[in-house]
Amino acid sequence: MFAAILLIAALAYTQAHAELPPLQHQGSTDYVSGGVGLDESTAFKAAMAQFPLALTFASNRDGHSDYVADVQVVVRDSQNNNILNATSEGPYFLARLPAGKYDVFATYKGQTQSRKADIGSTGTVRLIFEWK
Repeated sequence: MFAAILLIAALAYTQAHAELPPLQHQGSTDYVSGGVGLDESTAFKAAMAQFPLALTFASNRDGHSDYVADVQVVVRDSQNNNILNATSEGPYFLARLPAGKYDVFATYKGQTQSRKADIGSTGTVRLIFEWK
């Protein structure tokens, strides 16, 4: 019983103290990527609500999904200007973008997928990219 209480306390401490990697900057856009490992993954999930755009990357092989990293991310505004061009260091990519309409491109192992994101003044747009 005592061991179970210690385990719960340790997990709670880890979740409360898990941190995101440092913010990156490109032009006027702040972003962060990562999420490898339980601590960092937990931190990203907790931080998603603080960013207008949250991307998740996975690969589906043999009927089961794995998170992936090394995904090239390009975000273009409604005038087709590149706002962001970066490589994700993990399965999560969070970006602070102003309100507007964007095209989001994600490339993994040479395969590019695209999604539309309509960023409002509040809330988070969550997009999932999955390669087969």
